[in-house]
Amino acid sequence: MNKRGLWVSPTEFVSFAEAKRSTTLNQHIATRSRSDAGGFSGANLPNPDPILKAQGKDITVYRDLRSSALVGGNVRRRKASVLSLERGIKRGDAPPKVERFIRDWLTDLDLDRIIRELLDAPLFGYQPVELMWQPLGMHLVPQDLLGKPAEWFFYDKDNALRFRSKEAGQDGELYDPQRFIVARQDATYANPYGFPDLSMCFWPATFMKGGLKFWVQFTEKYGSPWVIGKHPRGANDGETDLLLDSLEAMVQDAVAAIPDDSSVQIIEAAGKAGSAEVYRELLEYCRSEINVAMLGQNQTTEKDSNRASATAGAEVTKDIRDGDAGIVAAALNACIRLVVDLNFGADVAAPLYELWEQEEIDKTLAQRDKALTESGVKFTDAYWKRTYNLQDGDLATAPTAADSPDFAEATVRPLLDQIALDQAINGLPAEVLQQQAEQAAAPFIEALQRARDGSEALGLLAEAFPQMDDQALQEQLANLLFIADTWGRLSARADRED
Repeated sequence: MNKRGLWVSPTEFVSFAEAKRSTTLNQHIATRSRSDAGGFSGANLPNPDPILKAQGKDITVYRDLRSSALVGGNVRRRKASVLSLERGIKRGDAPPKVERFIRDWLTDLDLDRIIRELLDAPLFGYQPVELMWQPLGMHLVPQDLLGKPAEWFFYDKDNALRFRSKEAGQDGELYDPQRFIVARQDATYANPYGFPDLSMCFWPATFMKGGLKFWVQFTEKYGSPWVIGKHPRGANDGETDLLLDSLEAMVQDAVAAIPDDSSVQIIEAAGKAGSAEVYRELLEYCRSEINVAMLGQNQTTEKDSNRASATAGAEVTKDIRDGDAGIVAAALNACIRLVVDLNFGADVAAPLYELWEQEEIDKTLAQRDKALTESGVKFTDAYWKRTYNLQDGDLATAPTAADSPDFAEATVRPLLDQIALDQAINGLPAEVLQQQAEQAAAPFIEALQRARDGSEALGLLAEAFPQMDDQALQEQLANLLFIADTWGRLSARADRED
């Protein structure tokens, strides 16, 4: 009977029945040390980036690209888009004490600078950040998070980060996981260095720089008219050099002195416009490639784009911005996890640092809610929180109907004593009260009959009384309540008499 299992090596077979008892299930099988692919000599794992391998350099070659106006401008744009997001701590399952502790600690940090340094990770692939710890009462927290140059660090064959220390030699110094966190973009086992976006800008930026140089030379050569001097055939070299000096001075100062038997002719460089367009097209192509690499689109930066294409391009950039924000959040959450582990224990849930885009408030919805509120609608706190993304504590407790000064007289406390009021009611004709009540309530009744639900009824009431403010509406409702109360008293009295 064949056993069901797995060959973990050419000479070792582990059956599924023994898998639970095996102690090697959490160990790597396919590793660099066991691979025969070659190229893994020493502890240093070279950066597999093809640009760096071809140039034989480290990522400092990418830092030079930021001096380019186009690349540097796109870098600033990407960082600014992340910094413009809303950000803060979400408690989640963390205890309130832990959430307050982390929030107070983050308040003392220069988060704008820290986020800018963490955003170098998408540019260079990885960005090590050193944690500078300090005691705070009975606790221990990082005083600052400092981004260190990525070229100072490398990964070994086990994908562990190492510092290029002078004392450690070629093997480097293994990093302390409590002292460093690493922000990375698209890091894998095969490439722990991550993917640098600036690698996509290297050749376009290089060709753009070279093309601009040749374009300048072309402009200097063909942009100005040619000044041609003619001298007699029997002139010697000295006379020829003197004429050339005079022509050179003429180009600079537009004044020249030449012999009377010599002539000067000015010729425009015609027919070179097509050659100039070749350089222009090269530069525009390189610009487009850099914009696509950094922003995901080239519509918002090209002169021939329209509003629709620019809007579509901006939506693509939003995805890249959210990816950059995710890298920042992951690095900060790793740091928060270390702080919670050292101060409260590894089994305590940690709050999460998040970045999000502020949602725009629907003006139509806000105007409708304003009109309904002014008409007397009382929305619940749950509605305000759900509709306008409010949090607990943002809304003040609304006064109850019994505490409201406008409706405190809803039961219509008589200004006179009860006996005088009863006498006044007895002296009023029932027909007069009924006529006044019908005239006052007619607009309201008509609006309620036309409405299909409560919201539409309040809207119709606002249309029926466009000039009435909330105070007038409250007074009108109080009068109606008084009439209804009085009519009820008369009806009850008539019933008793009958």
